[in-house]
Amino acid sequence: MDSASGLPTLAVVGATGAVGTVLLDLLSTRQDVYGEIRLVGSERSAGRALKVRGRLAESVALAPEVFDDVDIAAFAVPAPVAEEWVPVAVGRGAVAVDGSGAYRMRGNVPLVVPEVNPERVRERPRGIVAGPGCTTLSMVVALGALHRRYGLRELVVASYQAASSAGRDGIDTLYAQLEKIGGDRALGHRAGDLRGVVGEFGPFPAPLAMNVVPWAGTPEDGGWTSDEMAVRDETRKVLGLPELKVSATCVHVPVVTAHSVAVHAVFEEQTDQREAQEILARSPGVVLCDSPETREFPTPSDVVGTDPTWAGRVRRSLDDPQALDLFVCGDNLRKGSALNTAQIAELIAAELTA
Repeated sequence: MDSASGLPTLAVVGATGAVGTVLLDLLSTRQDVYGEIRLVGSERSAGRALKVRGRLAESVALAPEVFDDVDIAAFAVPAPVAEEWVPVAVGRGAVAVDGSGAYRMRGNVPLVVPEVNPERVRERPRGIVAGPGCTTLSMVVALGALHRRYGLRELVVASYQAASSAGRDGIDTLYAQLEKIGGDRALGHRAGDLRGVVGEFGPFPAPLAMNVVPWAGTPEDGGWTSDEMAVRDETRKVLGLPELKVSATCVHVPVVTAHSVAVHAVFEEQTDQREAQEILARSPGVVLCDSPETREFPTPSDVVGTDPTWAGRVRRSLDDPQALDLFVCGDNLRKGSALNTAQIAELIAAELTA
C-alpha cells in the first residue's frame, strides 16, 4: 500500500504501448482508487514522460525491482513479455492482471469480465487474473446478459476485426496501403490488382485496404486459426459453459479500431425479440442501438473511442424460436483490452482496501 494515502500501488506494465496508452487515459478519467501509479515500459522507452491523472510521470524500464511494494500489476504487453514478467511481479507480492493471451487458458487462473463473472476475481491461487481477447470481449458482455435469461447452448459467430488488433504494425500497414491506393478507381476490378499496388502486407496474409481477409491469428489444426479457437475457449471459460458449442470465423476488415461480430446464438429456452432488446438495454456495459425503421445500428465508426458493447440488429431466428441473431460492436482497445484490465484491477483494489 502507498504509505501516504493508504491506497494500493499500481504498476502499469507496457504503459507506452497502444493498449497501455489507452489504459493511462482510463486511469485519468475513472474513479481514483490508487495511491502511487508506476509506469513501466521497455528500456527504449525509459524516461519518456507520460500523463496520468493530470500529472506527468516518467516511464521506468522493466526490471524486477519495479514491482517492489506494488499491490497490483496491470500488464498491457504481448504474451511473451507477460509470460516472462508476470511470475516476477507475483513473486514480488503483486496481484497480476494480464491482458495478453499468456495466461487466459491456464488452470487456476480466472478469466474475468466484470459485467459477467466478477466473483471469479477472488479465485486466484496463482496470484494472476486474466482477461479475454478483444474479439471475445466485443460480444461476451451482451451474450452474458442473454445467457442469464435464456441459457446459451450454441454459438456461431463471424468477427469483423479492426487492423489495430494486430498492434501498431496493423494500423501502420492499413494507412500505408490506403495511401498507396489513393483514389485510383482502376483498382478492384481485376483479380490480384491490389496485391501489386499495396506492396507489403504487414501482419496480414493479403491486402487489407479495399479488402476483407478471412484470417486472424496463427494456424491451428483442421484449418482453424488461433483467434477462432480463442473465441471458443474463452467464451466457454467466461460463461462457465465448458461444453458450449462454438463455431467462429475471424475476418480482418479495413477498419482502424473497433471490432464487430455477427452472432447467431441458440438457447435452451424460447426467445422473444422485444424481451431480448429490453435485456440488452438495461444490462451494464451494453448500449442498445436498434431501430429498423430508421436504420439505426452500431458500426465501428460510431462506437470507436467509447467504452460499452453496442448491440443492434436483434432478431429472433426465422427458423428456430430458441435462437437470436444480433450484431455487436466494441472498441477493441478500450473494452476489448484496456478497460477490462482497468475494471479487474479496480475490483482487486476494492478487495485490498475493504
